[in-house]
Amino acid sequence: MKRILIPAGGAILATGLLAAGLASTASAASDVAKDDLATSAANANAIAAFWADNNGTALKAATESNIWDSKTDVAKMVSKGGATTDTKPGLTAPTGEEKKTSTKTQNVNMPKTIGKVFFVNGKGEKKWCSATSIQSQYRNLVATAGHCVYDTGANADTMDKWVFVPGYYQGKSPWGIYVGKQAFTHYDFDVYEDYDRDYAFVTVYNGVKVDGSESSKNVSKAEWDKYTGLKDAKDVEISREEFRAGKLDPTSSESFFRKPGSAPEATGPDYPGAEVGKVEVSETKYKAAPLGKRNGAKFGEPVTENVTASEAAAYKALQEKDAEKYPALVKTDPRGNSTITHFFTQQWYKPGTDTKYYKTVFYVIDHKSLDAGRLGDAVGGQGFAYNQPTGKATRVFGYPASAHPDGNKAYTGVTPKWCYGTTSKKLVGSAAKKIEEHLALKCAMTEGADGGPWLYKYSNAKRLGYVNGVTSTFNDQDSNGRVDYISSPYFDGETNTVYKAAAAAWSGKLV
Repeated sequence: MKRILIPAGGAILATGLLAAGLASTASAASDVAKDDLATSAANANAIAAFWADNNGTALKAATESNIWDSKTDVAKMVSKGGATTDTKPGLTAPTGEEKKTSTKTQNVNMPKTIGKVFFVNGKGEKKWCSATSIQSQYRNLVATAGHCVYDTGANADTMDKWVFVPGYYQGKSPWGIYVGKQAFTHYDFDVYEDYDRDYAFVTVYNGVKVDGSESSKNVSKAEWDKYTGLKDAKDVEISREEFRAGKLDPTSSESFFRKPGSAPEATGPDYPGAEVGKVEVSETKYKAAPLGKRNGAKFGEPVTENVTASEAAAYKALQEKDAEKYPALVKTDPRGNSTITHFFTQQWYKPGTDTKYYKTVFYVIDHKSLDAGRLGDAVGGQGFAYNQPTGKATRVFGYPASAHPDGNKAYTGVTPKWCYGTTSKKLVGSAAKKIEEHLALKCAMTEGADGGPWLYKYSNAKRLGYVNGVTSTFNDQDSNGRVDYISSPYFDGETNTVYKAAAAAWSGKLV
C-alpha cells in the first residue's frame, strides 16, 4: 500500500462521493503481521480476573478509545476514485449459514456477535472499542479496527490486557470474557500505521466466567517471583520447634523469624540463643542497610504484592498519615498495574517464654473460573467478504460514546447502535489521516463505535451477515459540528490474506 500524502483540495465528499481510485498490490503472505497478546494461560487468567474483579469495576471504569480528537481530527474526506479489485470477490459464510426466509420486520435485531474490546493503552488508561466475533476454523476470532489492538501513540505496540466481551452491558459479561492470544493485521499498519489497513483479527482463548471467589496455592519464593498472575505473601505463626528446625538466616527471603514486640528485650546476634525478627522500613533505609547478621542489616529480599488500584490508593492514604508505620513503596505502572513493595531489616532478640514465631508463606491466587467455551459456539460468527462491489447496502453496528465536535453528546456507549445505508460508490481519502482507500457511509455514530463491523447482506432474521469493513474514522462533511459520515478500509485480497492467516490459528482454553 502506498504511503503518500494526498494534496489538499479535490471534490468534497457528497452524496455521490466522486473520483478515481488506486489499485491495491497483490496479496502475499508477507502482508501479514502477527503479534502476541497473552502468551500463557496464567497470564490470560490474570487478565480476565483484572477485568472481572469487584463485579466488573475495571470494565465499568473504561472509556471509549478516543484516538481521534473530536475538534481537529473529525475532518472532511475527499473522493479518490473507484475500487480496483486485486483478486476475485470472495465470501466466507458465517457460523450457522443463514437460511432464506420470508419474514419481514421493521425492527433491527442486534447480532449476538457484537461487543466491546477492552484494553489498557500505553498511558495506563482503560479503554474500549467495538468489535464482532467472526467465522474461523476454531471459532475463536474477533474482528475490529487496527487502532483498537495496536497503540498508535506508542510505536504500534500492542495494547495491554486485551479482552473481548460479547453482549457487554454495564459491567456484565453474559457470555464470558475472551482474552486475546494473537493479533493479526496488515504489515503496513503494524509498521507504518497506514490507516488504509486499519483492521485487525484477534484470536482469543476460550471464554471464562469469573465468579469473584479465589483459591490459593502455596509455592516456593522462586516460583512466586516468576509468577505473573495475582499473588500474595503472608506471615503465619509457627511453633518453637518449627522455628528451630527452619532457616535462621536473615539473608534468605524465606527466613523463619519472630515478630518485633513478641519478646521485651532486644539484643544482638551474638547473644546465646538469640533469635531474629524483622522490622519494616522504607526503601531508602533498606538500600542503606548493610548485609550480614546484625541489627539494622537487610532481612532477605523485598516482597512485592500485586494489588488493585483501590488497595494501592488505600495504602497511600494511610502512608500520608503515618509514613513510619506504612513505609512500603507503592507504584502504578503506565499499564495500570499497581504494586506494594515491603522492605525489612533485622532485629535480634533474647528468647523469652512469651515469644511467638513466624515464617513467610508465598502463594499464588487463582480465581474460580468456568469455561465459557469457544467464542463462535457461544455467540456465532459473522462471515467475511472482500473485493465486493461498492455502493451496496450495509448495516454498521457499534457502541458510540464520544461527543460530536460541537460538544453535543448524543450517545452513552452503554448500548449498541446501528446505521444502515449504501456505501460510497467511490473510495475516499484524507490527507490529514494519510488515508487513500476508504469506503464511506452516511452515519452519525461517534467514537466508541470504532472497530464495529460493517455487515454486507445482513439477515435480520438470522442476525448474520458478512464483515466487509470495520469503522475506522469519523467525519463532518457539511461542517456543522456533527459527525455525519464514517469510513472503513476497503477489504481487498490483501485483507483476505490477513484474515485467512488469523482464521487458521488455534488458541485453546484457560480452564
